[in-house]
Amino acid sequence: MKEECLICKAPLEYLETDVLMECEICHKKELSKTRCVNGHYVCSDCHTRGLDSIIGLCMAETSKDPIAVIEKMMAMPFCHMHGPEHHVMVGAALLTAYKNAGGNIDLHSALVEMMNRGKNVPGGACGFWGACGAGISSGIFVSIISKSTPLTVEPFALSHHMTARSLEKIGEIGGPRCCKRDSFLSILAAIDFVKERFGVEMETHQVVCSYSPQNNQCIGKRCPFSKANH
Repeated sequence: MKEECLICKAPLEYLETDVLMECEICHKKELSKTRCVNGHYVCSDCHTRGLDSIIGLCMAETSKDPIAVIEKMMAMPFCHMHGPEHHVMVGAALLTAYKNAGGNIDLHSALVEMMNRGKNVPGGACGFWGACGAGISSGIFVSIISKSTPLTVEPFALSHHMTARSLEKIGEIGGPRCCKRDSFLSILAAIDFVKERFGVEMETHQVVCSYSPQNNQCIGKRCPFSKANH
């Protein structure tokens, strides 16, 4: 097996209902549907420890390519093959590239807001909510740059359209989940959406996945980013 449980590397299992779990690292107790087959549980806060280091990376970044930005995040020590860190990273990469492409935002405050919102999307949302956290992250990105609130009109619509477009791309491929694949799909959808709706042109490059050896559930040629397709 490749990376699964952060404690013993055993496969994960997903339960039908919430069970009270105790985090093996911080010993916090909370309800969750996810644990490894040996019973180990790691909470989202411990799983994403070190995630705040992306703010410094983003503030120093000059690239207009959000794929290039998130690939740098994925190479950082805190990032695992799968996990809720991607729910922040997608939006953070988009905010950074958007700013560098001419978008009018205060990047630091936007990144802090992205961190706060994205960390509220739990791991497993893709399977249990029917809405992948990477896709939701692209919607959070648009909600931040458009200053959406529950009472706005056009910004409210734009953020929903963005999330829907990302989720459509993710749904077209199907499961099982891959946080890397779904992050790339969401970012590529956002690049097109922002050009259409905001007139800001971010850049991109051909994505060829290098994470397949780490992913026990890799779908191979069915993935648009598989080396076999390039």
